[in-house]
Amino acid sequence: MESAMTPSTAEDVLNALRRVIDPELRRDLVSLGIVRNAQVEDGVARFVLRLTTSACPIRDHLERMARQAVAALPGIREVHVKVEAEVPRGFGLPGRRDIPGVRQVIAVASGKGGVGKSTVAVHLALALAETGAQVGLLDADFYGPNVPQMLGSDPRPFGSRAGGGPTLRNDRLAPVEARGLQVMSFAYLVEPGKPVIWRGPLLMSAVQQMLFDVDWADLDYLVVDLPPGTGDVPLSLVQLISLAGVVVVTTPQNVAVADVVRCIEMFQVTNAPVLGVVENMSYLQCPDCGRRLEVFGHGGGQWLAEQFDIPLLGQIPLAPAICAGGDLGQPMSGPDSPVGHAFRQLAGKVAAQVSIRQFAGAN
Repeated sequence: MESAMTPSTAEDVLNALRRVIDPELRRDLVSLGIVRNAQVEDGVARFVLRLTTSACPIRDHLERMARQAVAALPGIREVHVKVEAEVPRGFGLPGRRDIPGVRQVIAVASGKGGVGKSTVAVHLALALAETGAQVGLLDADFYGPNVPQMLGSDPRPFGSRAGGGPTLRNDRLAPVEARGLQVMSFAYLVEPGKPVIWRGPLLMSAVQQMLFDVDWADLDYLVVDLPPGTGDVPLSLVQLISLAGVVVVTTPQNVAVADVVRCIEMFQVTNAPVLGVVENMSYLQCPDCGRRLEVFGHGGGQWLAEQFDIPLLGQIPLAPAICAGGDLGQPMSGPDSPVGHAFRQLAGKVAAQVSIRQFAGAN
């Protein structure tokens, strides 16, 4: 007579999950440390998957594979998986500072103006926040601080008698809340329309104040919209703080690509990790026939990705609604639009690259 089947245990659950490989990090779920509280009781298995980002693009895949692996164990009749997310604190380079209240800093840069860098920064931040992450947006483009306008936020400066703008909290500037983001911009600190005529030392001091004298409140990600080019502000930022990485924005045409080459090389020289390149205004989709019209050329982003061996994070279509929304303070163009879908995919890929680099740096 055959003996009764030995019931599976919590250790059996862990052994099953050791056979589930994260395709991006190329390690099993247990050795990555994301499996928590494995239990088995009366044939019911329970465990937690604590991911490194709420924007994980393979979240459903990992949950499904983990569930299947445990369900195949002898005697398991139910599997309950709880998926959580906890963004780890940045893995910093020597000499760089952490920003209080911020786990990861993502800079958005470009080699030249006019490529839609601020548009990408705003929508990347919004798409990350849409996943449930706590997100801040720092408008560090001192010469053209237009993030408040793009978000429909009150541009009145700090201390204005009319109110609005930042306030003091814990003896530091409190970010402005706008569309679920914590926002700080130089536009909140100067009179509207007043030009900024500053040299390097003043700019560096201002960068430090915007980073460290703002009371950021428990952010998973701080997205920083840098001014275009390779001047004082981008250089100061990469030398001051621990960056999770830089997202570089280009358009397809050669003149934009040539400037981005210099931008990427500057970040590489300063040991700032480049997460990848975004090709903005990649194409215009005809509303009548659906055909893609490559208004600004073709292939610039792909060439950059191959030239520097970095990911092509996304190709964002040229959408009149995005341009109009930026002017009216109404970002995004609907959850089902091609451009909205493109920004959500971009957020997932950026978050994945941050996690990959975090894991590589910590090991």
